[in-house]
Amino acid sequence: MSAAADFLRPEPAPGRIRAFLRLVMIEHSVFALPFAYIAALTAMRNQTSSVHWMQLLLVTIAMVGLRTFAMAANRIIDREIDARNPRTAGRELVTGTVSVRSAWTGALLALVVFLGAAALLNPLCLALAPVAVVPMVVYPYGKRFTDYPHAILGLAQAMGPIGAWLAVTGTWSWDAVILGLAVGVWIGGFDLIFACQDVAADRAHGVRSVPARFGITGALYGARACHAVTAVLLAWYGVATGAGALWWVGLAVVAVAFVYEHSIVKPGDLSRLNRAFFTVNGVIGISLFAFALLDLLTRGLHG
Repeated sequence: MSAAADFLRPEPAPGRIRAFLRLVMIEHSVFALPFAYIAALTAMRNQTSSVHWMQLLLVTIAMVGLRTFAMAANRIIDREIDARNPRTAGRELVTGTVSVRSAWTGALLALVVFLGAAALLNPLCLALAPVAVVPMVVYPYGKRFTDYPHAILGLAQAMGPIGAWLAVTGTWSWDAVILGLAVGVWIGGFDLIFACQDVAADRAHGVRSVPARFGITGALYGARACHAVTAVLLAWYGVATGAGALWWVGLAVVAVAFVYEHSIVKPGDLSRLNRAFFTVNGVIGISLFAFALLDLLTRGLHG
């Protein structure tokens, strides 16, 4: 089917909003939001020790808007690749549950929401907003020209905490960069794990990735290295921001979760990969945020 015919495909039945939300997996915002909140709340504690709820709401809207745009763009750009992979052949754009026109409409609305939230936060956020958008669009193309598209994804995700800090202070912070790098390396690492299930399809159709190039064993070792670096960066962030004991308890929980994650995914057994990817990584983000919040509250942050 040509691109023009695909674009003009009739709209699906009522319920397409729910289908679009399934397309972008809106519930997976849980992976990135906690770290944006950690950055924003740390900045608030440093500035006034008070939670600025409107800023926090706008950070949430901006994060969800940008992530929604990124996921929709990813699905649109990758729909032909998805159609050739048995694991992804049931995705909404492949089956026609969501039309390309609906996906583009949702993506552009999400982008407008992101830019609007950035504009309401401060001029620097709006000026730098395009910088955050670029890697979101480049990432799905990455698997066509590099064996390391996971690094592009990591760069895209690193923007969250940095942007959240900028949203609160309007100024650059190297502490936020440390946290952003931690998030980027973390997400890049678990993307290595997730990509292992597509090795056969990727090799058959020329899709590039670390598992396709170096094998599942190599990718899993790479993920372990990424998560070790993540733990080091999170410790560095704790030192840089003068974190208290509860932060370090949270980091210990994260370390245990990383060990568990890598213990249940083996080169010859990927049967528990979804548990490692979805459940464990969700626990990592929420647990660290909970301990970070408690730590900030004990160090003077108040509502």
